[in-house]
Amino acid sequence: MLKEKGNISIHTENIFPIIKKFLYSDHEIFLRELVSNAVDATQKMKRLAAIGQFQGELGDTTIEISFDEAAKTITVSDKGIGMTAEEIKKYINQIAFSGATEFMEKFKEAKDANEIIGRFGLGFYSAFMVADSVEIQSRSFQEQEQPARWVCDGSTEFEISEGNKGNRGTDIILHINEENKEFLNEHKLQQILDKHCRFLPVPIKFGTRTNREPDGEDKDGKAQYKEVVVDNIINNTTPLWTKSPSELKDEDYLSFYKELYPFSEDPLFWIHLNVDYPFNLTGVLYFPKVKNEMELQKNKIQLYSRQVFITDEVKDIVPEFLMLLHGVIDSPDIPLNVSRSFLQADSHVKKINNYITKKVADKLSELFKNDRKSFEDKWKDIGLFVKYGMITEEKFYEKAKDFVLLQSTDNQLFTLDEYREKIAPEQTDKSEKVVYIYSNDVAKQDSFIQAAHRKSYDVLVMDGPLDNHFVGQLEQKIEHTSFKRVDADVANKLIEKEETIAMVLTEEEKEKVKSIFSEAIHNPNMQVEIESHNPDELPVTITMEEYMRRMKDMSKMGGNGGFNFYGMMPDNYKVAVNGNHSLITKIINTTDENLQKQLAKQAFDLALLSQGMLTGKELTAFVERSVSLI
Repeated sequence: MLKEKGNISIHTENIFPIIKKFLYSDHEIFLRELVSNAVDATQKMKRLAAIGQFQGELGDTTIEISFDEAAKTITVSDKGIGMTAEEIKKYINQIAFSGATEFMEKFKEAKDANEIIGRFGLGFYSAFMVADSVEIQSRSFQEQEQPARWVCDGSTEFEISEGNKGNRGTDIILHINEENKEFLNEHKLQQILDKHCRFLPVPIKFGTRTNREPDGEDKDGKAQYKEVVVDNIINNTTPLWTKSPSELKDEDYLSFYKELYPFSEDPLFWIHLNVDYPFNLTGVLYFPKVKNEMELQKNKIQLYSRQVFITDEVKDIVPEFLMLLHGVIDSPDIPLNVSRSFLQADSHVKKINNYITKKVADKLSELFKNDRKSFEDKWKDIGLFVKYGMITEEKFYEKAKDFVLLQSTDNQLFTLDEYREKIAPEQTDKSEKVVYIYSNDVAKQDSFIQAAHRKSYDVLVMDGPLDNHFVGQLEQKIEHTSFKRVDADVANKLIEKEETIAMVLTEEEKEKVKSIFSEAIHNPNMQVEIESHNPDELPVTITMEEYMRRMKDMSKMGGNGGFNFYGMMPDNYKVAVNGNHSLITKIINTTDENLQKQLAKQAFDLALLSQGMLTGKELTAFVERSVSLI
């Protein structure tokens, strides 16, 4: 074979800067691409043997990766189908794109990206991100063909000649440039292989390791061992998600979870994904223990294409509310060099997103129906996912409304329908709305909760990070419903009913009490109102209107388009003075104006104290005043 020189067929632009700018964001990807090509060539070889188009001995098909720090080379060797000189010209040289834009469009529109990347196409050129020159030594599986050698220095010029490879397959030799000599390091290469190649379907060897194996016994019968050097195979060729669920046990799923996340607690449960129409998808998604703290450890789901790791940034593929899940998704319909714009535009991605949403909803529904007790035991962990999904995904809401659970302050759990049926008799107001009363801090709001219980009202616990949004959504979705936080008003006014409690004070006395309290409190953000409540209720209760408090809470979480209007406003509270309480009668009947003011301030401070709002100098003054009054 004669030595031949030529130019890589590119119409207007050099392909290398295009690849560096548009196709690859991380230099370490070169190893993934070259190993993926080697896997593809090996699998093609196996298919030819399986269908009888190759009659020879298939032999060991392990892919080998090696490096030589002194020679500054990295070599990827396979025993796949190999290439002839003509095939090298076809697959390596003829990259006929007319510019960066058209190049990217052609790549995106390729029906089978693997055919482009896998058959030494575009992925091969990622080698020039780290190499001054690249050499190919290849021998075709066709016995009559001669070995071929191709060399290129990163320009559009190449040289092709007879090679010296003795066996079937391809060696890619990278002569690493000075800027990327960090890759000439065993630990660095092992790190990249662990990340991108740990589940590839063909065995991959990187170096050797030493095993300690039994070697008989000594004269005293003591076991002897010998050190044996074996190939270091770095990948699991048949990961769990490639197997049928019928052949797997719980221990297998838990073991695989530990393989993915060595230091994590066992997951709550998992979902095995397996669909081949209208798209291809396999994988396993695990529900981790997240608890109420909403540990936003996203990017725990790994995306693969034919067992090749692509990314752990799976936004758009996985619904937002499931970004907290862990696990693996593998779809050949997603190309290796995936971009954000591709994910947002691709029809397969939207179908995958919808499928995963449905699959998760079906799994949760199944768990709820088959073993409600177990479902309730897990609710503290899975409630966050369910509420997040209901808030962000309409289709998920429709399914989840049948199994989402509400927890009351006595730790009972109810579905939406069950809870409405429970509270409707006592908690329907005069406009026929069912009022859901909730607490976001059971300990702090205990006095309000007890007051509500005295009126036979039930109180929900809504203290999670998403519950402010969740309350708003339920209020919109469930007809004839309103939600009120237990401290939004005094118990008697949380639910407006036809019956009223008579006021014992005259209009003149009401004005006098209002004047005494306003002067004693002396705070423009505390609006005093004299109300008629049960004499057994507290003399003074401090509340914030439900609407205003909810807006302020939303602002704290970044609502209102980022402009925190309500968060900038001062807190305005209502000071509800119970005109029917005996202490108020005592204040009116006291002729000592100083004592009147002291008693009013004391009652007000007690209301503050009950909500944890009394601190600093005000708390010290309250203690001293208490001693004096006693």
